[in-house]
Amino acid sequence: MQPEDSIRFGTDGWRGRIGDDYTFANVRRCTQGFARYLLECGHAGKSVVVGYDQRFGSEHFAATAAQVLAEHGLNAWLTDGATPTPVIAYAVLEKQAVGAINITASHNPPQDNGFKVRDHTGGAVPPAGLARIEANIPAAAEPAQAAAGRVQKFDAAPAYIHHLRDVIDLEPIKRAGLRVMVDSMWGNGAGWFARLLAGGTTTVLEVHNQRNPVFPEMLRPEPIPPNIDAGLRAAVAQGADVCLITDGDADRVGVGDEHGVFINQLRVYALLAYHMLEVRGERGPIVRTLSTTTMLDRLGELYGVPVHETGVGFKYVAPKMTATNALMGGEESGGFAFRNHVPERDGILAGLFILELMCRLRQKPSELLETLFTRLGARYFYDRIDSDFPLAHRAETRARVAAALPAQIAGLPVARIDKTDGYKYCLQDGSWLLIRFSGTEPIIRVYCETTTALNVQPMLQAGLQIAGLA
Repeated sequence: MQPEDSIRFGTDGWRGRIGDDYTFANVRRCTQGFARYLLECGHAGKSVVVGYDQRFGSEHFAATAAQVLAEHGLNAWLTDGATPTPVIAYAVLEKQAVGAINITASHNPPQDNGFKVRDHTGGAVPPAGLARIEANIPAAAEPAQAAAGRVQKFDAAPAYIHHLRDVIDLEPIKRAGLRVMVDSMWGNGAGWFARLLAGGTTTVLEVHNQRNPVFPEMLRPEPIPPNIDAGLRAAVAQGADVCLITDGDADRVGVGDEHGVFINQLRVYALLAYHMLEVRGERGPIVRTLSTTTMLDRLGELYGVPVHETGVGFKYVAPKMTATNALMGGEESGGFAFRNHVPERDGILAGLFILELMCRLRQKPSELLETLFTRLGARYFYDRIDSDFPLAHRAETRARVAAALPAQIAGLPVARIDKTDGYKYCLQDGSWLLIRFSGTEPIIRVYCETTTALNVQPMLQAGLQIAGLA
């Protein structure tokens, strides 16, 4: 838990426990810091978009943020309801705004809420900008002032939908006769696929599509097991061809196949890249975080496109996408962004591209994976362990991991150790193990990817041992 006067932006914004450190006073402070930063950048009198998710009190925290922006002479465009993060991001372009505030804790537990900021592109603010925002956050919330007329509510959906039709042709998907199960995890993705794909022979079925801030049937609205298990069971029971799962703010996507088997996020990213490069025939750089799949590197070799690696978080991915005009960018958590859109994760568009791939190749998800592995010449296996640990032990645990210099991991020689963001052990056979401290929660994460299924668990256990957690 953070001290009352300490607000720090992690991997993707500031998050806290509602009623403890996440209070109206601290939301005011965060907004004051962002407003001061925008004024420093010469944006006096400009517009800022404010949106929010389905969590407890989000609409009220968002209204507070909009009011604070107005108090600083900025015009606030406040969404008229809970709105997916990518829709909020696109609204920044549509309103010619200089940034956005998004009240959401994304995939965090139900007790939390969060505060994300975006720049004029609709993408994440780079680390240097976040540092300036933090420096502008006052030690205590300043008194409210009158600011009539500078807050205006609006519906962000129409402009986003109009733009989406320029990015992907929805008509073939509508006519495909698919049965699509959508699990929106009680979040902002509810109703979106049904709305976009209405009017054809494709049927969209939904679960967890109402507001319920305690997120029943899951630990948190994160599209990975076991949170998705109920949705996958519903997909099988309804005879769905695919299950698409969006997280709490709908910027991430999870995929289940026609048998109710979860397709992990690394494989989904590789499928999306294969779709762009092979099926759609597009070319351009690919941006990936160091915690995601080396299948992308192999695809880059096969199709002659560069692959750029960044630290974890879209605060690194978005600027790199913008700088390189990347075809796509993504991360291990299931967030993917695409060219000709906004440099922001979009679980809705990513899900539509999976459906388009199914239609183009006339294959179900399990068949798509086999097609991918055949093209790659190998099968890839991944897993991750998240382990809670007391914040008081953070420095001690970090020191233990930093001091470790293993010559091998689970019997496999270590070629090098990358300390860009955490500790990534790159093995001689191309496998990798990553130990990383979460930027938003008191969690240490151990990830690995390998082309040998039997190596996955030994590698993960080796990572836990390095961290002193096994």
